[in-house]
Amino acid sequence: MATKKQRKRRQKERRHEYEIVYVDEEGQEVEVDEPEAKPRKTAAERKPAAKAKAGAGTRTVQPPSWNRTFRRAALFAPFILIFFYITRPKDDPYGSFLLRSLPLLLLIVPFMYMVDSMAYRSYQKRLEKRGGQPPKSK
Repeated sequence: MATKKQRKRRQKERRHEYEIVYVDEEGQEVEVDEPEAKPRKTAAERKPAAKAKAGAGTRTVQPPSWNRTFRRAALFAPFILIFFYITRPKDDPYGSFLLRSLPLLLLIVPFMYMVDSMAYRSYQKRLEKRGGQPPKSK
């Protein structure tokens, strides 16, 4: 159901006739020719395009690997170290923030691997549900 504001706007559009004109080089108003409407595609013509769009947005999930997990953890490690450095007490020695950040860095690697494996298993289940095979990787 349209809101009151939308209904008023539609009524106003029906009441007023708008002329679309432009001013030429000589200063005279010239009416704009209406462009011809494109013929609408039938449902059969639209389906292949819809399938192509649906397939283009899907992303393959890679199986979990320790190598990829270590690379990802290496990206997070500097941020963790900076956080512990900034939040350390002023009278603490420099090595203490390293010792405090080490357990977190050691825990983040298996946790990332676990998240990757859960994502991969759910991806495999979705593929089985749809009855499809994973797209071929390049």
